[in-house]
Amino acid sequence: MKKILVFVIIVMMFIPLLSGCSDDSIVEIDERVFLTMVTHIRRNADDYVGRTVHFEGMFQNFYWPATGPFSMVNRNTWGCCGEDGSIGFDVYLGDMEPLPDNTWVEVYGTFEWYEVVMDFSGDDGGDSEREPLRILRVNVESITELEERGLEFVNQ
Repeated sequence: MKKILVFVIIVMMFIPLLSGCSDDSIVEIDERVFLTMVTHIRRNADDYVGRTVHFEGMFQNFYWPATGPFSMVNRNTWGCCGEDGSIGFDVYLGDMEPLPDNTWVEVYGTFEWYEVVMDFSGDDGGDSEREPLRILRVNVESITELEERGLEFVNQ
């Protein structure tokens, strides 16, 4: 009975984190539930657009030929071939300079949708007119480099 009560209390503590409620509180993504929270937010993105988020992770710069350069703040997790996956969010820095890869950062920002029109005209000579891809990202209000790193590898 005591174990069941403890389990119920723990579940009750995590329901607000996973509910996607529409209040104006800051969405805090704790490293102990990073994978779970990011997955939940991505699956319920419309519930989070416009809300402020606070999280930490590794800053990464990427380049994809179809869209151009972009940045992410993420953590490592299981992937298709072992520990080669990552999970996090695209981040929009506006006029801020990108940081070096693997810099540990703290981010405050607002969830928003952005559309990417992918240019495939050079890939196969096919049609370059495609529907835009809608991607959830964090419009960064502040990003701070941190000395102390959190969990680089997360799983739940």
